[in-house]
Amino acid sequence: MDAPDTIDAELGARIKALRGQMRLTIDQLAAASGVSRAMISRIERGESSATAQLLNRLCSGLGVSLSTLFAPPAPAASPLARRAEQPLWRDPGSGYLRRAVSPATATGIVDLVEVELPAGALLPFDPQTSTAFDQLVLLQRGALTMMVDGQAFPLEPGDCLHMQLDKPLMFHNPGSEPAHYFVILVPARQVPR
Repeated sequence: MDAPDTIDAELGARIKALRGQMRLTIDQLAAASGVSRAMISRIERGESSATAQLLNRLCSGLGVSLSTLFAPPAPAASPLARRAEQPLWRDPGSGYLRRAVSPATATGIVDLVEVELPAGALLPFDPQTSTAFDQLVLLQRGALTMMVDGQAFPLEPGDCLHMQLDKPLMFHNPGSEPAHYFVILVPARQVPR
């Protein structure tokens, strides 16, 4: 796993690059994400370790998924993502460990993320203002309760829950062992009007 300083610098550079590609100023991203200008600046310089909640808010403001943020820059996309090369990140707030599993060639099709949530951990996410993704959570091992807009969904191994990202979410591991699950993000379905 990358050292915290290295991953913080890489995440900061990636946020700055995405912001530049979208021609957003720091002030515009702050307004879109609800994250202060000063915090965005510290994150972009690699001076602050952002929590999962904060990164989620920035991704919402940028209109991208967390997987897009963690995708390694590659000169030529490979259809193979070897486990040893899959980016890892640990949330400094909750301690959850996130592995970006999807190969770069799957970007825009599906994002597959492997997560380990420590025993007793709570991981809240604000609703995304840009609901560009649907999310599925597939529990592999342990205990996981998903709160979706105030409704509790206790999951057992093998259970899969679908949700959109336009409502408040909370991942909670009520067990005494880490919970292991996959998050699958797909572009949101366009509903005919």
